[in-house]
Amino acid sequence: MDNSGDSGRPQPGAGGTDPGAAPEGGKPRRPADPGGGLLMGRPFGVPVYVAPSWFVVAALITWVFGGQLDRVLPELGSARYLVALFFAIAFYASVLVHELAHTVAALRYKLPVRRIQLQFFGGVSEIEKETETPGREFILAFVGPLLSLVLGGVFYGAMQLVEPGTVPGVLLAGLMISNLIVAAFNLLPGLPLDGGRMLRAVVWKITGKPMSGTIAAAWVGRGLAVTVLIGLPLLTHTGAVGSANQEIGGVETVMDALLAAILAGIIWTGAGNSLRMARLREHLPDLRARTLTRRAVPVESATPLSEALRRANEAGARALVVVDGQGHPKGVVREAAIVGVPEHRRPWVAVSGLAQDLTEGMRVPAELAGEALLDRLKATPATEYLVVEETGEIYGVLSTADVERAFVKAMARPGT
Repeated sequence: MDNSGDSGRPQPGAGGTDPGAAPEGGKPRRPADPGGGLLMGRPFGVPVYVAPSWFVVAALITWVFGGQLDRVLPELGSARYLVALFFAIAFYASVLVHELAHTVAALRYKLPVRRIQLQFFGGVSEIEKETETPGREFILAFVGPLLSLVLGGVFYGAMQLVEPGTVPGVLLAGLMISNLIVAAFNLLPGLPLDGGRMLRAVVWKITGKPMSGTIAAAWVGRGLAVTVLIGLPLLTHTGAVGSANQEIGGVETVMDALLAAILAGIIWTGAGNSLRMARLREHLPDLRARTLTRRAVPVESATPLSEALRRANEAGARALVVVDGQGHPKGVVREAAIVGVPEHRRPWVAVSGLAQDLTEGMRVPAELAGEALLDRLKATPATEYLVVEETGEIYGVLSTADVERAFVKAMARPGT
């Protein structure tokens, strides 16, 4: 199953580095790998990972397809499992091509792609930003199933060049059918599938509201989840899909129900996540550095913590900024460090020992808001940031904890 699309916003200050960020006096650093399993390569500069769950699925495909080969090509003997393993790898290579289609389209529209991950039910391209228009959203979603259809046609054409009933013929037939199934499944009109993103784009175009498209596609996706949960076991039990009715036993029925439950759970969860992320984006403009910033008082590095806190209380401030003799900021006193100092020791502890030295990335313009603010915090992970005016004047201190609380409130607000 393909879940290509947004992976959601990372938590502010949770990790990662900005591709353009450079350590002081050094060369630009390579962005930290997002992780997600075994790194297989970086096509188009995007890391491709194989999740541990893939190996479970590969083993399952090898076992099931090997059993089918035993009926079609009994002369293979134990070698059928090597052929089946090759099929499993080739099938996931096809899934990778599907995901690369999404990735190439995203990069063409200058949308950052965090990673591609091959996992239990297919793959996912983690695209970190939304497209700007419904037309681009439609194209970005459609190219994946389109490539799967093209691959199905390529394998069908290759089948005409080999003898039926041979190992190449059976492999090509299996790959053709599996790619057609991938394309058809992903074209179902519900999030988080590609067809759901296409439906979202259509509703977005008609209403002019991306949120309306997300709501419609997400609820259709939830409807699909219920349909899969109930319908798939019924179809297989009646013989409409798979074996004839008289050949179906208790184990097969349980396996069908388990598969349906897993698929339905993935679709339902994906649809809900899409709704939550859309709601968050709708309220992102409310996340403003100026409104989230705590008032701060400047103190020199040798100032005892007790005296610094006294000044802050008198000024009604909730943060401390360490400055030099000319009043230039040098560091931000960490809230967690203050809490960790017992009250009786505070007159003997200088604020310089509790401060985090300022780097350029920790200076945040007061006017930053929305995604620009989150991207800035993500580029330089820290617990506190110095917020400055355009003139360079200190405005206050922005705490990551405050931004995260604002995130939670934004997520809790009802969508419109």
